[in-house]
Amino acid sequence: MALEPAAAPATSAAVPVPAPPKLSRRAAGVLLHLSSLPGPHGVGDLGPAAHRFVDFLKDAGQRWWQMLPVVPTGPGDSPYSSPSAFAGNPLFISLDDLVQDGFLAAEDLAQAPEFSARKTDYEAAAEYKEELLRKAFARFPEKGRPEQWDEFRAFCVEASDWLDDYGLFCALKKASGAKPWSQWDEPLRRRRFRFWSRETVRQAGEESAYRQFVQYLFQKQWTALRAYAAARGIGFIGDVPLYVAYDSADVWSRPEIFRLDADLRPEAVAGVPPDYFSEDGQLWGNPLYRWDKLAEDGYFWWIRRLSRAAKLFDAARLDHFIGFTRYWEVPAGARTARGGKWAPGPGQDFFSCVRKRLPDLQLIAEDLGLIGPDVLNLRDAFHFPGIKVLQFSVGDGRVEDPPQGYPAASLACTGTHDNDTLLGWLSKRKDKGFLMRAFGADPAAPQWGFVKAVYESPAQTAIVPLQDALGLGSEARMNFPGEPTGNWRWRLDAAALTPALAKTMADLSRAAGR
Repeated sequence: MALEPAAAPATSAAVPVPAPPKLSRRAAGVLLHLSSLPGPHGVGDLGPAAHRFVDFLKDAGQRWWQMLPVVPTGPGDSPYSSPSAFAGNPLFISLDDLVQDGFLAAEDLAQAPEFSARKTDYEAAAEYKEELLRKAFARFPEKGRPEQWDEFRAFCVEASDWLDDYGLFCALKKASGAKPWSQWDEPLRRRRFRFWSRETVRQAGEESAYRQFVQYLFQKQWTALRAYAAARGIGFIGDVPLYVAYDSADVWSRPEIFRLDADLRPEAVAGVPPDYFSEDGQLWGNPLYRWDKLAEDGYFWWIRRLSRAAKLFDAARLDHFIGFTRYWEVPAGARTARGGKWAPGPGQDFFSCVRKRLPDLQLIAEDLGLIGPDVLNLRDAFHFPGIKVLQFSVGDGRVEDPPQGYPAASLACTGTHDNDTLLGWLSKRKDKGFLMRAFGADPAAPQWGFVKAVYESPAQTAIVPLQDALGLGSEARMNFPGEPTGNWRWRLDAAALTPALAKTMADLSRAAGR
């Protein structure tokens, strides 16, 4: 169906965007992905629970809310393997807000399935929300107010550099029965538009319009939440994965910038060598970039991608920063990453272009893993904060990298989404007693001794996963690197965000000068 308004749109006034927080200011924050928020619709979203969490952060003396990628999830429900590097996840659209907007009726939500309050069921939540989002789409021509039509049209124009390809990709994937694009008919696979049938064009146009509407809803709700947070002094830290999924709108629409052969199959894929997490390394399987081709137009695709991140976040964490200096190249078809080799990344030339085009973008270098002077030199040349993880700062019975020695230009945290929770990690340590003493941990609530150490470090930014602040064990772990299923499912119990917890965090933050 073609989207047409019931009435002619009127011009709406632009909403001023507050100035973002600065990473150079000493501050604390919390890591919590949107999917982990509580709520009745199977997965956390941008609605009332997100706004209440912002209020909690303010009461807790926090200045930053760090999230994982907010793109649509891919295989294994991973936000790091998405069908788009630009789109927002439809699962994060608040159905409650759509009722307020008039696109849904309250009775539409009355027959919601019984979702788990502790674990995200991505498949069930997606099926439930898809039906309601399509209902909202069908009502938009009649229910959409003039100012909403203005917003929708302006968004479609502003985002056209990625939205058109994304909508078309989703439409063709749906028509193919969800087959990967590499298995589509040749004219579709190679985007030879002149050979598409009229019926294909018609169906793709209708489905693309729906996808554009869904992305408009995401952006509208995101902008409202970000403004709400900014008004309370809270900034968003996002996550930009280095790689994109092979079965994505990004690779389908721009195959020439990826390492693909003449049949559009990956020549080699991404991974990491054996490390702390896996003795075989990690075989991610993402297609690699043709950095030489990207350099020809000043890395324009990447500039667009980071520009999109700047529209969503106040600062962005560059995941796997090492890949910008050198990346682990694994032959296509390999069963593990052990047989890979290092290849050179784009280095300073890339970030010189980024800095020239996006001078105000705040970036954080995820400089973990097997780094060397080349990684540190690139990071420091552009004054990016690095990352310090307390769990990686200790050895057997010793503190090898004391938090009091962390650089000021760093983001310090007790753990990341790839780690066990703090207490889960501590419970498995043979030197637990030593660590408890070294960090002055109270057995009744040991997490605070470690949080205090991170807060008191010289690092300008201190981030604590909410699971660690809550003192939760391994049952609350978010991700097991290398495990393809069962991740990204933990959800917060809303009752855990108590005034007492907020006061404890605020007191620790204030005492540490944050």
